[in-house]
Amino acid sequence: MHPLLIVSGLTMDFGGIRALDRMDLRILPGEIVALIGPNGAGKTTLFNCLTGMYRPTGGQVLLNPPGRPQRRLHGLSPHRITAAGLARTFQNIRLFPNMTVLENVMVGRHCRTTAKLFGAIFRPSATVREERETVGMCLALLDRIGLIDQADELARNLPYGAQRRLEIARALATGPQLLLLDEPAAGMNPQETAELEALIASIRGDGLSILLIEHDMKLVMRLSDHIFAMDFGCLIAEGTPDEVRRHPAVIRAYLGEETTDA
Repeated sequence: MHPLLIVSGLTMDFGGIRALDRMDLRILPGEIVALIGPNGAGKTTLFNCLTGMYRPTGGQVLLNPPGRPQRRLHGLSPHRITAAGLARTFQNIRLFPNMTVLENVMVGRHCRTTAKLFGAIFRPSATVREERETVGMCLALLDRIGLIDQADELARNLPYGAQRRLEIARALATGPQLLLLDEPAAGMNPQETAELEALIASIRGDGLSILLIEHDMKLVMRLSDHIFAMDFGCLIAEGTPDEVRRHPAVIRAYLGEETTDA
């Protein structure tokens, strides 16, 4: 099977500081991949490079969706990368607090709509039809994540766990090939985490690939097909959850010493 995402030699320098050092990564279609490592390992920096928020100083990022031409993503602007098929959530929730839940999801759909200024002003039938289809699709997403009853509520009034799920729904509205989740379980209670786990599993069930940054190791081990471990901007280990949890370099990175499994 051909990889969906190919990251080769990705490097990110901030002045004299190397935040990413020749990172290599492969993600297969329909796969859940976790990116783990201590705080400051470079995980979010990698996300920012993949999604165009940072321009890498070296390496390449290629998207290879099945049945479509390969796309070079490194160097593109964030909105072009989103349109190409990568969508993300953020470590710190970035919703539009004074917009409704439905409007927040509709914002995510903007990259797939065709109406321009003329359509917004004169509202021809094609624009009206597209808007109706967008509303229907976004309501279906809200139903899926359990927020259909809050569609007209302001996003700022949602509980924390619901805001996390709303951000995922907005990312899904972009129609991605690969969904990047940056610490989606951060701050959640056990019930919210269980609901999140079920949601992520169901998204993968639709054939979508997921790249996940998460510090909840129990969640990572249950969900992931493959894990990449980072430290100081470098890849230190990769493999199945069992292989990575036993890897000496991963144990050193988290515990500060090498231990052996009994």
